[in-house]
Amino acid sequence: MTTRTDDDAWHQMYAALDDEHDYVVDGTGVPEELTGTLYRNGPGRWQVGESLLDHIFDGDGMLSMFTFPGDGSVHYRNRYVRTRHYRYGQRKGRVGLRGLGTQRPGGMLANMLRPPANVANTGVVLHGGQLLALWEGGRPFRLDPDSLETLGEHSFDGRLRMTAAFSAHPSRCPDTGELFNFGMDFTRTRSLRCYRVDPGGRLHHLPRVRLPYTPWNHDFALTRRHLVFVINPVIPKAGRILLGTGSIADALAYEPHRPTCFTIVPRDGGRARVIEHEALLGFHFVNAFEDGDDIVVEFVRFADWDGVARAFRDFRTHDFPWGCALMRYRITPSSRIEREEICALPMELPHADIRQAGRPHRYTYFAGRSGDRIGIHAYDHGTGTRKVHELPPGHGFGEPVFAPRTPAAPEGDGWLLTLAYDPDEHRSRLLVLDARDMEAEPLAVVPLRHHIPMGFHGSFTERVAHIGR
Repeated sequence: MTTRTDDDAWHQMYAALDDEHDYVVDGTGVPEELTGTLYRNGPGRWQVGESLLDHIFDGDGMLSMFTFPGDGSVHYRNRYVRTRHYRYGQRKGRVGLRGLGTQRPGGMLANMLRPPANVANTGVVLHGGQLLALWEGGRPFRLDPDSLETLGEHSFDGRLRMTAAFSAHPSRCPDTGELFNFGMDFTRTRSLRCYRVDPGGRLHHLPRVRLPYTPWNHDFALTRRHLVFVINPVIPKAGRILLGTGSIADALAYEPHRPTCFTIVPRDGGRARVIEHEALLGFHFVNAFEDGDDIVVEFVRFADWDGVARAFRDFRTHDFPWGCALMRYRITPSSRIEREEICALPMELPHADIRQAGRPHRYTYFAGRSGDRIGIHAYDHGTGTRKVHELPPGHGFGEPVFAPRTPAAPEGDGWLLTLAYDPDEHRSRLLVLDARDMEAEPLAVVPLRHHIPMGFHGSFTERVAHIGR
């Protein structure tokens, strides 16, 4: 992991965006066929009053919405999620709630037995007509999909209890329209809770999965018949967390003497299969699918937990926490696990065409680094080749999100939508890239009037938001 200095230009992406905006942008070059809405979520500020927050995941969640009505224009709107953490900071002008890495003032007694505040800052999904801002350790917040007004914490009509978690990485089945997700159940040790949300938005519980230890887990992948987890042995030290002697983030420890657990959960509610494997680290998944009787899962592997934890804690002065390789693991019916390294270079934020969820996919998109250049990469599994759209030196980047040309277009026929940051102007721009010709100049560059702070994840929907509201 490369140590950076405070004056590195791209770190200005971590400056706060205090204002909420609502305006039309000149979308010169935006294809008229590109219609729909891109939602993005991420922290909009890492500061409360004069106090700087101590962890990248502690910033107040801010949704950005790019609406493509099909006339060549783009409408931009952003709103903060009105969580308890956000409202307290606005009212008091100081830190008052415990975060993942930020402690409340007052030492151990002020933090004892206090969970981290839900800042709703990680993922976003539109499902069953409900726009949900997602976070790692709690219930989602529901927002109006047009105005982005916060409607409140979402319990799925009471079916998701107050202490339950609905993770930031759900996956939708393209065949049934069902949304699947999970939550780490810290009220019961060694336990994983999985959910199915039907197309109408009603949540159903799958049987609880028993694990050999109580982990922290970030993501999973969906096949046509299973939920597939690769559970890393990153263990929360419950004593330190409950006693408040240190931050929750610092109480997460990687224990490589424990196994990584490849966990296969049947979508129909059958008994889960837990396969122990030597320890490894994988946080963001691309996809999984059945290949005959085997299950193949693809994700970005990381080499160093300490480096990741340090980069998240010292995000203002350190390089982005890059993974080291794109990997595929094949799980056989006899529980043998075979590994294949697809592509080795610094990479993160992988993405695939969500219409291919649970099916073999040809293209994997990700942000990556080659030497001192950062770009958006497209890996073609059919040919084993990789193409890249490079950003200018010193520019920042965001997760690439695929938008298909039409609902029935072949895989890879569409656009990649990604944010890029220009440190000289301290402004962001939305790039519309032709996914079939990654090395070409962008089809459109949508300049914003301001920057968008370094965010996490986004999703594209064919629904065009009603921008007049």
